[in-house]
This record gives sequence, structure tokens and C-alpha cells, in this order.
Amino acid sequence: MLRSSLTVLALALLFANPARATPAVGSPAPDFTATGSNGEQVKLAGLRGKIVVLEWTNDGCPYCAKWYGSGQMQALQRHATSKGVVWLSVISSAPGNEGYVDGAGANQDTASRNAAPTHVLLDPTGTLGHLYDAVTTPEIYIIKPDGTLAYSGGIDSIDSADPADIPSAEPYAREALDEVLAGSPVKNPVTEPYGCSVKY
Repeated sequence: MLRSSLTVLALALLFANPARATPAVGSPAPDFTATGSNGEQVKLAGLRGKIVVLEWTNDGCPYCAKWYGSGQMQALQRHATSKGVVWLSVISSAPGNEGYVDGAGANQDTASRNAAPTHVLLDPTGTLGHLYDAVTTPEIYIIKPDGTLAYSGGIDSIDSADPADIPSAEPYAREALDEVLAGSPVKNPVTEPYGCSVKY
């Protein structure tokens, strides 16, 4: 009887916590069309031939505040876009949840943070977030010019909201971006993201 109960409990836990269905690195990145903060339509298929970075963000998240407050996220965005990379910041917070903004609010956040994404994508239904199985803010995906996913995971190696930890962390996203820019294999193509949960 005890063994039977334990088996039922184990199966319940398994189905309550299924493995993440994150898009596989090396496979085609899931295609999407999303609306930008200025009302523009951004289609991944239309960006073929360019490196694309997807960055999940939430202006109320202390982990995002670590990166934007220190200026490090903006520096990474400018480093990327100066090389012709398309940087897409994605806001998947649902209406009424922390981090939700409309287009005007997103533009105000971008200006106040002195951020430099190519577009800010509004995803209040969570469609894009679920397509990529984004679970934290920040979380980074890098797509190669041929449309395949090259990197999925955290921005660096230290799970912390303290900006003082940035210099001592391994900069996973920066390394992966530079490796893709150089046409080299990505050393750490899948890492564990950390931060606030995406507020679907």
C-alpha cells in the first residue's frame, strides 16, 4: 500500500513539473510575428541573414535592475547593435502583473534606462514567451543568421541581483554573442537562466 502511494505521488510530481520544452540549440528558432512598442510588426523570418538576440525583460524585476542600473545591459546592447545584430527586448508581463506596459510605457522605460534595443516587443498574451519557454527576466536567446538557435539561457554565471557580482561572473551571453559574431562554435550553448519569473 505504501509503495503504491509513493508511486502515485512520484507520478503526480512528474506531471506537475514537466521538463522544460525549451527550443533546442542547433535547431531552427521558432518563427514569430510580434508587435513593437511603436506599433511596428517584427517578423523573425524577415530578419534572416542577421544575428538576432531575444532578451526577456521586466522593469520591476531586481535582476533586470541589476543589469540596467549598472549600465551593463545597455553596453551589451550597444556592443551588439554596433556589429549589425538585431536586439529584441521582449516584455511578456500580462496586464495587471508586474512589468506590464503598453507601447508608450515601454518607450518611456527605454528612454529612462538609456537602453538601446533595436525593438521592444510587447507580448501581453505570453505567446512569444511560451513559444520560447522563457521563464525568467532576464533570459537570453541568440539566433544565428541562418535562423538556427545558437544560445539559450542566463546572461551570466552568478545568480544574484547584486551588480557587484557582474565583474566576477562568466559572461555567458556576451561570450556566446562574440562567438556567433566570429562564426565560432558556442562554448556554453545552454546555460541555466536566473532572475524573476516571467509574469505571464
